[in-house]
Amino acid sequence: MRVKPKYFQDYMPGNVCFGCGNENHQGLQIKSFWEGDMSTCRFMPEEKHNGWKGVLNGGIIATLVDCHCMGTAAANAYREEERELGSFPEYRYATGTMTIKYLKPTSNNHEVELRAKIKKVKGKVTTLTCEVYSQGIKTAECEVVAIRVFDESQVKKGSAFNG
Repeated sequence: MRVKPKYFQDYMPGNVCFGCGNENHQGLQIKSFWEGDMSTCRFMPEEKHNGWKGVLNGGIIATLVDCHCMGTAAANAYREEERELGSFPEYRYATGTMTIKYLKPTSNNHEVELRAKIKKVKGKVTTLTCEVYSQGIKTAECEVVAIRVFDESQVKKGSAFNG
């Protein structure tokens, strides 16, 4: 029997992000999970995600990479602290930089797989690499810098982050 992985995005309450938000029912609602030291995300594009007919839009690819890597950076922070996803304090990350090399067209008719690895962590900054695959062929490679912009343990009552 296959065990359902712990999806990072399931532990992000109030997430309305277009790419990864569970609470955005019109968004992509990606799901990322650990496979050893690498995180994986599988996404099945729809016709509305076309750039050209049958080719996934580059902006959608960038959104997938962005959200997958931000989730991975957050999950890695929990992992480094030997804490369960969703435990206190909650962390949130935002993109500092993202460099994408589009290598080949990515099919819009087949599942897309993203594989991210942590390259370096220095304080609140996490650098990751991410590769995008379609039908087993690498179609893009990326380097992403994620910055921890929210640490629940440092929030004061009445701030913008706690409603």
